[in-house]
Amino acid sequence: MNKEEFHAYVSKSKGNESNICQICAMRNGAAVYEDSWRGFKADDPVNVNSVTKGVMALLAGIAADKGFISIDDKVIDYFPDYQVKRGEKTIYDVTVRHLLTMTAPYKGKSEPWKKVCTSDDWTKAALDFLGGRTGITGEFRYATLGIQILAGIIERASGEKLIDFANKNLFIPLGIPEHTIHGDSSKEDQFDFFMNKGPRKNEWYSDPQGAVTAGWGLCASAKDLARMGDMVLNDGRFSGTRIVSSGWINSMLTPYQKLGERFGYMYYGYLWYKPFEDREVYAAIGDCGNIIYVNREVNIAVGVTGTFKPMIFDRVEFIEKNVLPLTL
Repeated sequence: MNKEEFHAYVSKSKGNESNICQICAMRNGAAVYEDSWRGFKADDPVNVNSVTKGVMALLAGIAADKGFISIDDKVIDYFPDYQVKRGEKTIYDVTVRHLLTMTAPYKGKSEPWKKVCTSDDWTKAALDFLGGRTGITGEFRYATLGIQILAGIIERASGEKLIDFANKNLFIPLGIPEHTIHGDSSKEDQFDFFMNKGPRKNEWYSDPQGAVTAGWGLCASAKDLARMGDMVLNDGRFSGTRIVSSGWINSMLTPYQKLGERFGYMYYGYLWYKPFEDREVYAAIGDCGNIIYVNREVNIAVGVTGTFKPMIFDRVEFIEKNVLPLTL
């Protein structure tokens, strides 16, 4: 398909492409393909869901580069004022690395969304969820709420609110608009934040303490995502400026474990996926088909945004089949 045919294809789709808002492909700091659908303009922010986790990995790298954190630090050392529950021992052994690789242990079989998301302090409530009787097993456990702890660590270590840290060290240097915290966290507002299919502001969802929701809730355009992807593609540099160290980028993309059927048998680094064992392709993946796609083989980064539509898992294949040919 040429660009006009592809635009029409996405516009008319009633399947997995029916929620796509924007696509932007970037190479060496410049957009080589860009389009928008469903009333969205190129710069309109969208809730990118769990792509937020991939952004958190970049922010953790910046914090590590600055000497604020180390991945082998014990999580609990950053929260000396936290009262550990009686009888809980495992929490003392959990490190930042465990959070980044999703190998941290948690109590219970499911995430306590109601407890955390109705609390006054989501980081403290997430800490209550950390640990358990099984100890450190190295087992992969995808836990969105656990990444909230990583946000708290960066805030404690840097002395800044994470939204300010992100603006100063990642967003503004990449030419991404300065973000503000969302400011409301009521049950009704959370529902609207996920379900509303209109453009959002340059914002990041937040708890009552003004702490960003680290596992979800960043609002960004496909162009913003592509810029972050282009920086990853170029080993932490963007338009000649060093944003993240190349050492961190390489560690972040290194596959530490192979995932199961639920995650398409992909590999996992620091909150980033490696879809194929034998290819230099990486991705930060979120629900509703939101994605930062990075392909070192053809030197391309792609951002895709989409409004609420669950169970979309084909964006890597979709990009490689339809978007990459438009960038050549």
